Amino acid sequence: MGKKGKDSTADEATSLIAGVEKHLATGQSTFAGGSFTGAQIVAQLQQLVDLRNAVIAARSAAQARVATEETQRPALLAFASALVQYIRVAFGTQLDVLADFGLAPKKTPTPLTVEQKAAAAAKREATRAARGTKSAKAKKGIKGAVTGVVVSPLVAGPSVVQAPAASTAPTAEPVTGTAPGVTAPKTA
Repeated sequence: MGKKGKDSTADEATSLIAGVEKHLATGQSTFAGGSFTGAQIVAQLQQLVDLRNAVIAARSAAQARVATEETQRPALLAFASALVQYIRVAFGTQLDVLADFGLAPKKTPTPLTVEQKAAAAAKREATRAARGTKSAKAKKGIKGAVTGVVVSPLVAGPSVVQAPAASTAPTAEPVTGTAPGVTAPKTA
């Protein structure tokens, strides 16, 4: 058995078992530093097949369990979250009881200093000025000015197909220091 995948190795072992049962079932065979009966050879090869089948079955079972978890987990997480909320409401001030449930007490926010409040207010004002945002009252007074709308239909003309030019050589334009098709400004 050369370097092959595990499934193909198990398939090859199954084929070897069939051959051993057909041609080496009776008598002794000497190889790999020992002498083996047909039953011993089949038992060794069958272990290889059984190991692969067990892995395949375990993988299938694991995939089924993962699928079951994925379908049931959201509802169970919502239930656990509701329980935590209930426990916090019922025992919110009793730190030892919360610890029994493995919950830490809610942190109380530290109040901002006067400097932090002033900096936050200045940052808000600067952001509003930079974005050009206004209050609801100021926005009410802003209206767009549209004097009229003209709708003109667009009609497609007949399609024109040009025949290829007789000459394939590119035409040279005089070099004037400007882009092709652009006339140079007149000088006085």
